[in-house]
Amino acid sequence: MKKRIKKFITARTVQRFMRYFAVGGSTFLFDILLLVIATKIFNIHYIVATAGAFMIAVSCNYFISRKYVFKYSDRKILHGYVYFLGFAGIGALAVTAGTVFFTEVVGLYFVFSRLLVSGAVGIGNYIFNLHHNFKVAGKEL
Repeated sequence: MKKRIKKFITARTVQRFMRYFAVGGSTFLFDILLLVIATKIFNIHYIVATAGAFMIAVSCNYFISRKYVFKYSDRKILHGYVYFLGFAGIGALAVTAGTVFFTEVVGLYFVFSRLLVSGAVGIGNYIFNLHHNFKVAGKEL
């Protein structure tokens, strides 16, 4: 078991994950900024703003990740983006549902709810993109 884990966790995979974390972190901050602007300046309901901000930020994430994180993808950029958006739609539902749950049921402020949900969705997106969308698992950086 240790050999399998050690084989999977190499310097290459750690470096790729750190790049993904940096790109994801910056686009996540952009997501939160869009969420706050949409709700506080444009008075858009937080549920609509959560889904919209997520889809805009995740689109930015795709193009930046394509260039710096998953640059050895065999998938064509437009085909990958369409595939990415399909999965991002599922992510938007998960983010929105989780945010609504922690806001309406648990009673947290919606921005805190969004922060809480982001970790699980971010890791799920990384694994999906690594193996299925960009198909670069095990390839050189």
